[in-house]
Amino acid sequence: MSDDPSSQRSWIERLSQAFSGDPQDKNELLEILRAATSRGVIDGDALPLIEGAMQVVDMQAREIMVPRAQMACIKADLSPTEYMEEIIESAHSRYPVVGESKDEVIGVLLAKDLLSLCFRGQLSRGSIQDILRPAWFIPESKRLNQLLKEFKENRNHMAIVVDEYGGVAGIVTIEDVLEQIVGDIEDEHDFEEESGIKNTAPGQYVVKALTSIEEFNEYFGTELDDAEFDTLGGLVMKEFGRLPRRGDTTRLHDFSVKVLNADNRQIRLVQLTRSA
Repeated sequence: MSDDPSSQRSWIERLSQAFSGDPQDKNELLEILRAATSRGVIDGDALPLIEGAMQVVDMQAREIMVPRAQMACIKADLSPTEYMEEIIESAHSRYPVVGESKDEVIGVLLAKDLLSLCFRGQLSRGSIQDILRPAWFIPESKRLNQLLKEFKENRNHMAIVVDEYGGVAGIVTIEDVLEQIVGDIEDEHDFEEESGIKNTAPGQYVVKALTSIEEFNEYFGTELDDAEFDTLGGLVMKEFGRLPRRGDTTRLHDFSVKVLNADNRQIRLVQLTRSA
């Protein structure tokens, strides 16, 4: 960082002009911000947030939503024993509750609202309809900056995305929007290590999906083929034949694989249990 006060003032003046003058070309503005960062005028950690916020302005709900096919829903006519397994496996905090099809969303169930019913022994087939929160519907074209503002104003954390015909296209959460600005939000399974592999219990491992197959083979003494895919996530995706969601399981070599973290674009983290 330069110690010359006049140099710092010069960059600050240019930044002020960029924001206060006529609308500027976005690429030109980013160049100014990056140059200012390299000179220490803007904190290095702040620049990615600014870039993320600028990117969100141009994005729509359809670009980040969890597609209809991957929505974890609860049917309103199911008994507790039928839907509790889905809640435990997927480990989400909110679920759209639907009627005959996913186009008939009648409300949103918060997993925490089930606790009081369970505690009082009142959990029954029809009881969840008494504790549903209203569903909030938005069009696929909703801009993410406006969506984030409305999330804050109405205190909702989930929106149901509908297409031009009124059918349900997917869901989007406030976390999905924030991740576009701040990057991936880690959960309790994530870890910070140079290696993408963490031994969590005898015969059990948590592995980052971006771990190279070469590193995986070296660690476990396996010979997984890396001709078609470079990463473990690619091989796991192939085994599923689709993009899996959190809680889905399959087998790979002599491992049982459980998806711990995934979104509508990629697998992030898996749990491996090696067969005895």
